[in-house]
Amino acid sequence: MTQELIDLRTSILEGRYRDALAIVDELDGMSKQAILRQIQSFLNVLVIHLIKNQVEQRLTGSWASSIRNAVREIKKVNIKDNKTSYYVNPDEWENMIEEEVFEDAIAEASEEVLNGIYNQFELAEMVDRNLIIQTAVRLLNLTYVNSAKDLPTILAENLSQLPGGEEWINRRK
Repeated sequence: MTQELIDLRTSILEGRYRDALAIVDELDGMSKQAILRQIQSFLNVLVIHLIKNQVEQRLTGSWASSIRNAVREIKKVNIKDNKTSYYVNPDEWENMIEEEVFEDAIAEASEEVLNGIYNQFELAEMVDRNLIIQTAVRLLNLTYVNSAKDLPTILAENLSQLPGGEEWINRRK
């Protein structure tokens, strides 16, 4: 990126505005790709923990915390600077999970689910892929309609509906 900024400065100083605009477009594209990679990383964490939850039929405090954090961070990163549009729109999550995240999440979850007793292929056969994707999309859609202040409470209510969620939410009673 440093070279692009040097080239941008040079183009402006030399009056080559078309070249400067092309560099600005390139920098914008690089920035968007970095944001999408960050979203994908948080999305991977979310899906891993939903897989673990589904297979083990429980929800630990750590898993709930990881799910909440992933969704909250996606909310922060996903909104563009104009505060009115998003990098990933609600109707794009399902495809993004299916095409870019799910297989990696299965591979990573296979190392953790039940202490790694299943390889990624066995685990892939066990999970209800559509249910995991639907659950992830439902949680992600909460980011479009809830404020950052209200989101943790709304997420807790939704997490309590997952397998083992009732025990998790009532653990201190």
